[in-house]
Amino acid sequence: MARILIPLANGCEEVEAVTLIDLLRRADFQVVTAGLEDGPVTGAHGIVLMPDQPLEQAQHDTYDLIVLPGGLPGSDHLDNDPRIHALVNKLHGEGRYVAAICAAPKVLARAGLLAGRRATAYPTVLEGMALADTQLTGQPVEVDGTIVTSRSPGTAMEFALALIELLAGADKRKQVEDPLCRC
Repeated sequence: MARILIPLANGCEEVEAVTLIDLLRRADFQVVTAGLEDGPVTGAHGIVLMPDQPLEQAQHDTYDLIVLPGGLPGSDHLDNDPRIHALVNKLHGEGRYVAAICAAPKVLARAGLLAGRRATAYPTVLEGMALADTQLTGQPVEVDGTIVTSRSPGTAMEFALALIELLAGADKRKQVEDPLCRC
C-alpha cells in the first residue's frame, strides 16, 4: 500500500486538498495530512481542515509520494518552509513521486525539480519565474518521470486519478473512477 504525505498550509485551495485526500484514500492508500503548524488549517475560502498530525512529526516518516495542494497564500507558505523543500528533494532523490497542483508547482521550481522537465500550473504562476529549461505545457496534468504537476482546482480530480494510476495501475484507477460517474 502506497504511503502519501499531503502537507496543508493556511490558505490552501480546499477543492484540491480535499479531492486529493478523498480519492487517494478511496484507492486504499495511507494518506497522511500534515499541517505546517500544530492544529487546524484554514483554507483560502475559510474552510477549516484538521490535519492528521503536524509536519514536525510527519516529516520523519517514509513516503512513496508527496503531493502539494495549491492555493494562495497556501503555496507561498509551503514555498517558504524549508522542511517542504527538504522533503521534495529527499523524495525526488530517492526516485519517489513528487507532485504539485495549481500554484504549488512553483515550490518544485524553486527546489530545482522542474529543470529540464515538462510541467503545468495555474496560468501565470510559472511563467514569471524565468524557467528557460522548463517546458510549460498548459495541460491539465503533466507527468514527467517522477514529477507530476496539475493546472488548477478544476483539474484536481483528474490529477488525483492520474496519481492513483501511477502508484497502483490502471485497474485501481478504474476501480476508484467508475463509482464517481464522471461523464
